Amino acid sequence: MPELKEKYLTDAKGNRIGVLLDVSDYRKVLEELEELEGIRAYDAAKVSDGEVLPFEEAVSEIEQNRQ
Repeated sequence: MPELKEKYLTDAKGNRIGVLLDVSDYRKVLEELEELEGIRAYDAAKVSDGEVLPFEEAVSEIEQNRQ
């Protein structure tokens, strides 16, 4: 995971209620999440006894589920 330079939003009582990230840090987090999503999908597919899909069809299905 990339090192982040986060800033926190707080309420009147000082409780953290939000996080601000630089755009570059935000993009790094998104890239990491996408990679993790791919790893999890691969792991799930390995243990599944489901049908085998052609690569293009699998990518299309993943994209549809993201929306």
